[in-house]
Amino acid sequence: MTLNIPTTIVKASGLSAIIFWLIISSKHFEPEMLLLVLLSMIPISICCALTICLTIAPFYWSKKEGTNLKNVRGRYFPYYAITLFSLCTFAIIGSEFDVYVMAFITSAFFTALKSWSWIIEPVKTK
Repeated sequence: MTLNIPTTIVKASGLSAIIFWLIISSKHFEPEMLLLVLLSMIPISICCALTICLTIAPFYWSKKEGTNLKNVRGRYFPYYAITLFSLCTFAIIGSEFDVYVMAFITSAFFTALKSWSWIIEPVKTK
């Protein structure tokens, strides 16, 4: 089974953008922001790619020969989730609940957690 990194990055970028802009638009939304939604896809995609390649994929890359990818997820995901939750909570409290920081951190948190499942999905072939 191979890792599904490119598709995971695309899915993660979309999910992250949706969460980010839903939170921001719940606070205030103006029609001029639509251009920002499109432009934000560039930094969001970069952040997702870096996060997946630097913090999630190495767990799978370092697995021993013959180890199932689902076993890797079962072993390391709980610790990753606890650590990520702690860091995100600390950052949101430290920002004094600024809506933009909350939107960024919340989208990063949920996207990173979902990416653990997406990265080991079987690649669909025609």
